[in-house]
Amino acid sequence: MTEGFKFYKPCQLLQDYVRYYWIFESNQPIKTYTFPIGCPQLIFHKKSALYIPELNTKQDRLTISGQVNFSSHISAEDSVEMIVVVFHPYAMSAFLNIPISVFYNQEVSGYGLENKKLNCLATRIFDCDDNDLCISLIEQWLFSQLRTNFTTKREVDINRIAAVVHQMYSTPNTPISELASIACLSKKQFERIFFTTVGMNPKEYARIVRFQKSLKLMQNQTENISQTQIAYQCGYSDQSHFIREFRELSRYTPLSLIKICEPYSDLFTTPI
Repeated sequence: MTEGFKFYKPCQLLQDYVRYYWIFESNQPIKTYTFPIGCPQLIFHKKSALYIPELNTKQDRLTISGQVNFSSHISAEDSVEMIVVVFHPYAMSAFLNIPISVFYNQEVSGYGLENKKLNCLATRIFDCDDNDLCISLIEQWLFSQLRTNFTTKREVDINRIAAVVHQMYSTPNTPISELASIACLSKKQFERIFFTTVGMNPKEYARIVRFQKSLKLMQNQTENISQTQIAYQCGYSDQSHFIREFRELSRYTPLSLIKICEPYSDLFTTPI
């Protein structure tokens, strides 16, 4: 086995819910540093699972990774083979009949949900040697969950929050009152539904979006762009605000991060 990623595009009917799937395989231990990406994930570990020292937690073979507001020094002690479903920020609730906020800053065992269909899926994944087939099995499960869990109210809530999230992608500093108006909800209703659907409150999620947007600008830098320009384009109030929030979410200043790695935005980059 060689080390590397393989990405899969969801079928047409699932593209409103799933951004993409990815598989990572490595025949040796790994250590890496990850940032909050703004999207919940469903993870299947066929081999060694990942350890997150910031939470003093090792992921289960079947793990739900919720929204997080911190960076992580993740590692695995042995060879790795993992399959990951990356959902749109507002979409996991369409498949799991519980508020996504329960996964906030946590790595939760999927077995703890007592979802028989999900447990059955995990068994089939771990018994399957063909990872392309595993992706097909995952999509079959996703379809079955949509049929089971989807109600008119849930569809309306997801559509409302999807419109809000796309507005935040464009203008991360949009006032909460304006976001509530886009969702056609009162401010209190909006904040409650956003929290249960996305997994963190709107103000905190806007911080993740600003951070990821700044990574995107740094990632695609074809000419010298100043920190002041990045701050302006990403919705920070000024350069100091940008540097302070960037350090809080990555533990590095923008300039110090560039010295140790190439910036990459998981939220604003689609690898397929």
